Amino acid sequence: MEKYGPTLQISEQIHKEKYRGTNESFYESMNRLAGALHDGEEHRTKIKDIFLDQRFLPAGRVQAAVGSPRQTTAFNCFVSQTIEDSTEGIMDGATNAFKTMRKGGGIGYDFSTLRYRGAPIQTLGSKASGAVSFMDIYDAVCNTVSSAGNRRGAQMGVLRIDHPDIEEFIRAKQNDGRLKNFNISVAVTDAFMEALENDEAFDLVWDGKVVDTIDPSALWDEIMRATWEWAEPGVLFIDTINEQNNLRYCEYIAATNPCGEQPLPPYGACLLGSFNLVKYLTVDVDYDVVPAGKEIREFNWEQFKHDIPHVVRALDNVIDRTIFPLPEQESEARNKRRIGMGITGFANASEILGMEYGGEESIDFLDKVMSVLKNTAYMYSAELSIEKGTFPVYNARSYHDSPFIKGLDPITREVVGKYGLRNSHLISIAPAGTISLTADNVSSGIEPVFALETQRTINTEEGIEIVQVPDYAYANYRVEGKVSEQVTMDEHLDVLAIAQRHVDSAVSKTCNVGEDVSWEDFKDLYVRAWKAGCKGITTFRASGKRFGVLNAVPVPELDEGAACFIDPSTGDKSCG
Repeated sequence: MEKYGPTLQISEQIHKEKYRGTNESFYESMNRLAGALHDGEEHRTKIKDIFLDQRFLPAGRVQAAVGSPRQTTAFNCFVSQTIEDSTEGIMDGATNAFKTMRKGGGIGYDFSTLRYRGAPIQTLGSKASGAVSFMDIYDAVCNTVSSAGNRRGAQMGVLRIDHPDIEEFIRAKQNDGRLKNFNISVAVTDAFMEALENDEAFDLVWDGKVVDTIDPSALWDEIMRATWEWAEPGVLFIDTINEQNNLRYCEYIAATNPCGEQPLPPYGACLLGSFNLVKYLTVDVDYDVVPAGKEIREFNWEQFKHDIPHVVRALDNVIDRTIFPLPEQESEARNKRRIGMGITGFANASEILGMEYGGEESIDFLDKVMSVLKNTAYMYSAELSIEKGTFPVYNARSYHDSPFIKGLDPITREVVGKYGLRNSHLISIAPAGTISLTADNVSSGIEPVFALETQRTINTEEGIEIVQVPDYAYANYRVEGKVSEQVTMDEHLDVLAIAQRHVDSAVSKTCNVGEDVSWEDFKDLYVRAWKAGCKGITTFRASGKRFGVLNAVPVPELDEGAACFIDPSTGDKSCG
């Protein structure tokens, strides 16, 4: 039998431990997936080939859950219900979060609905402890799920920038003990950014009433300082998220999944996977044309276009062939049929083709890859709707008024306008850290290569062993790619902005910040990201307080916690 799947020892071990059943081989696991997700024998054969060759890497939850006897959901992450500002509402949200994480799903929350610290509670004759205080309850719930031996929980906590507790929220994780099971992000409004630019006073409000008026520059400096030193909070440009949402006519988005690549409405769910770009590289050696020992490397655009429809069909089937932690989540998923296909191995693929990461050629390559993915996916989702029907809340007039839909190629818009769509959203770029490692350590998502070789700790039958893990391009093509510490902030932003242009959900991208970057340039990066139309931005500064501590810890003892985590020894981002 032909050898399929990972070849590196650590890649094989991680895939086996995380995604397969007892004594199940890689071949058998991919055969299981294809058998559970196909629509007929021809489709089964196609997606089996795609999965076996690792041209498309379904998200970890999909690989572990689909066709498996395990009672876990194939959806990676969810966003919580709207948390009502009452004891019952808060505890009901915590109960549903527990049910969601127990089935393997991460979850994001908007805590802006909870009243601010010191606000009067008329029915009790007392004062509220504030939105941030109740995050501790959800943090404990997540910790309980983790200690129960299930998948490590992952959570995102969001607070609007105009909430009166915003300063307390910004400072909430400036230690190594509190809210360890959370990522946190500030939902920044256009009104705030405009007040910041115009040096105008900004109101903090609750229930439509002004509670305080602040200097936006001082608040922005506090957010930036926290991010500079502690790598949190992240920033979500919440008005951009809603303005660009295909379903802005029927939903409002206030939070995202734990890694930020999926802005979702209450009870929303994300179904993810990544096309592995290195698997679309062809190498042609023709000694009559090319000097001996030289290779012509090209990207196989036809194979890429051919694979996308089969993956769209398979992921659409996941929605109907998995379990959901809550009936409300199932209803939400089936009414809108969101999927999130992205890419991984971008840095490796572009550099194998001779393009420097972040350079003009690589940006053009990314632009083309994402344009092909976007237009092919939307074209096929329209064709699939002829066979299976449009997603239930599809409204032709309102949907086609979306800025993103207007940005599709004319022929794609024409087909979508004629037939509608099976899926409301189709594109998302996730961190893809673990699945990329299981594909022989290809560069994650659209991130640069962290290092040409890293050390990883694995458990073997003989005990703990530290192994050397080479970068895919370096190991297979002897290509010494541009590592993350060599990538400038401008290059990071260019990659993020061009990717977001083609993504209907959002992009998980960490902008690494070197020690030579000035404080003013760092702050300006966030403003430029807003102006470039990005839906959010996260930065990583290895010399910051949190990661300075982590770097001093021996690799085997690193505590990833239960939120999304950047491993300082490898640069990989994971979300549990």
